[in-house]
Amino acid sequence: MNHGRIRWVDRYVGSILCFGLTLIRRLGDLFGGRRRAQLPPSKILFIKLIEQGATVLAYGAIKRAVAKVGRENVYFCVFAENRPIFDLLELVPPENVIEIRSEGMVVFGIDVLKMLVRCRREKIDTTIDMEFMARAPAILAYCSGARRRVGLHRFTTEGPYRGDLMTDRILPNPFLHTAEHYSLLVHVLDAPPGETPLGKMQVAEIEAPAPRFIPTGEESERIAKVIEGEVGGQVVGPIVLLNPNASDLLPLRRWQPDRFVELGRRLLVEQPEVTVAITGAPSERSSAETIAAAIGERPRVINLAGKTSLRDLLVVYSLADVLVTNDSGPGHFASLTEIHNIVLFGPASVSGWGPRGGRHHVIRADLACSPCVDSMNNRLSPCNDNICMQAIGVDQVYDEVVKCLIEVRSRNEAAGLRAGRTEHQAPQPT
Repeated sequence: MNHGRIRWVDRYVGSILCFGLTLIRRLGDLFGGRRRAQLPPSKILFIKLIEQGATVLAYGAIKRAVAKVGRENVYFCVFAENRPIFDLLELVPPENVIEIRSEGMVVFGIDVLKMLVRCRREKIDTTIDMEFMARAPAILAYCSGARRRVGLHRFTTEGPYRGDLMTDRILPNPFLHTAEHYSLLVHVLDAPPGETPLGKMQVAEIEAPAPRFIPTGEESERIAKVIEGEVGGQVVGPIVLLNPNASDLLPLRRWQPDRFVELGRRLLVEQPEVTVAITGAPSERSSAETIAAAIGERPRVINLAGKTSLRDLLVVYSLADVLVTNDSGPGHFASLTEIHNIVLFGPASVSGWGPRGGRHHVIRADLACSPCVDSMNNRLSPCNDNICMQAIGVDQVYDEVVKCLIEVRSRNEAAGLRAGRTEHQAPQPT
């Protein structure tokens, strides 16, 4: 489904539906709806349709919900293409992940109806809207029949209108990290009735650590052989991964492909022991191949885009030494491993969406107009030229990569290892 069309439908059709459902909801309140809404939850449905990377940030919130009502009573509604991260984290039973396909409005509508029917059949009584100020999840939450609906509400701010469909309302706070916001959505289920807005607690109370991904020995050996097959032999030096794309949802986040090419070429010339690997989704394989060919010097440059599942990609991160990526899902996935994770930020907020955990390094230009993308503007920036990304120079990124490689060498020497992965061995956590 076209992302522009999704935004248009959410903004215009969604606003009308939110208004109508708000009228219905207020009529229901006359008959005690708000009083019933304060009952403790027994089955919780999270609604997070897009962005697999953000799901990593939701780990703490999901874990807290599992502790509250039990793993078998936690559900998740997600676009089908974003499901793999849930299977990897294994926080909820596979059958509790409710998929909605985005392959067109008809298919989308059918899956939404199935989802709503299932919510009522399973007697889900609590929904948690993790899409912040988008309208579709608020509508789904209300139509699910859940008596408690937790989510952001604009109150007196000038944020996007999405009616008054939540029973447990939280004020949007641009100064909170997204992981903290997600955890807060679960914490407020225990808040005193009548508290407005919800969330009157110390931020330290809602800090949520990221999980750590540890591949099996078989996985490490299998992926190492895939890399060796691409290289044409054993890899004896460090591996630097380049992830040149960002989600089509926010193309403003992309660092220019020619910058990735220049960075790759410089690594090959000045770091002769390094192998460069391009990563990406199956849909990005062609563009990744173009970048790999432009860097040249095969077999020291390989293209892994489209050749790994999400779990395999995390194994690649565990075997490699440094990742350079735009602000996108891989930046969060890499935080689950020990790889040095260099994330290039531009239009989005580092304090709100930066990676948590792992060995992450953020590079941004700090322009006065940035960040310009957030939940309060539905991620619709007026920007027509992402100077914030163009201002990040190759020299700056290269220097950061070299610093990481020096640390990798020091760590390996201290552990008695040669630089690089010589026996299908992932870096050891410190």
